[in-house]
Amino acid sequence: MTTPTREHRRPTAAAYAQAAEAAGHAPSIHNTQPWHWQIHPDRLDLYADTTRALPGTDPDERMLLVSCGAALHHAQVALHAEGYDVAVRPLPDPGLPEHLATVTITGGTPVTAHAVRLVQAMQLRHTDRRPTVDVPVTAEQVDELRRIADAVGVHLHRLTPDQVTDLAVAVSHAEDAAAAEPAVLAETHRWTGPGRPAGTGLPPEVIPDRRPETDVGERDFGARGTLSVGGGHDKASTYVVLFGTEDDRAAWLRAGQALSAVWLHATMQGLAVLPFSQVVEVDGTRVMMRRILSNLGYPYLVLRLGVADPEHALPGHTPRLPFDATATIDQTGR
Repeated sequence: MTTPTREHRRPTAAAYAQAAEAAGHAPSIHNTQPWHWQIHPDRLDLYADTTRALPGTDPDERMLLVSCGAALHHAQVALHAEGYDVAVRPLPDPGLPEHLATVTITGGTPVTAHAVRLVQAMQLRHTDRRPTVDVPVTAEQVDELRRIADAVGVHLHRLTPDQVTDLAVAVSHAEDAAAAEPAVLAETHRWTGPGRPAGTGLPPEVIPDRRPETDVGERDFGARGTLSVGGGHDKASTYVVLFGTEDDRAAWLRAGQALSAVWLHATMQGLAVLPFSQVVEVDGTRVMMRRILSNLGYPYLVLRLGVADPEHALPGHTPRLPFDATATIDQTGR
């Protein structure tokens, strides 16, 4: 269903600002929100905020780029729901690697019910670290998510049972590697402990109160939270890998756009999503993931898809930075 192009669309500068604010709902590693927007009358520029980078955990900034790519896609979704067509130019300034993308409104477009539902999914989307119920994810659901990823230029592979076993081994190795790195442990504590920066990080209510009894282990945050995991397992869950043929900053940014698109559509399908980034943060386990993919491409992120327990209350949402901490409005008109 479509509705006529909105005659009451916001002026473009206001629409850019609204999109930048909506992008704050995007997922990011440890909820660091490592992005900054510059809002101009004729464009929206996305920059990496390296003050919220994780040099120990993410030395290549691949997860920073994935996080910023998710924010970029959230901004695109918000503009489409306002009745705007947009063009995105990734990495527009080779001399300024922190400048990740420029978004430009190119015209009007009818507002579809689907576009509105995607914006609603942005409000509902969350990370659920609890086990899922014994209801399988359907092949049709995975096929739809594969098409969504393909539309962004990223591939989605559903792991076979044997590959899930290999994934569990890779995750275990990644956790062992992280536990042996003081810089990684310090960063995890900074963004999950009581001294985490205001408006960021992972509060206790989104961290399980004990290690869930799942075949594929979850990230060890070094301390227990207050989120009751209850019973359940991951036996009915589906594990998918986002991957591509390139392994550079442009590819990681694109992977983040695919992550956002897949996650929002999974939310609309009623699925819970849990990302596993630790296997791509560590060089050795990233090689293991390439082998799992039969060297068809470079792994960007693993996602667990499952049906959430309907008896579980929604976990608390992670905090968000205020708008003026992640965006600057250009008052000069340049």
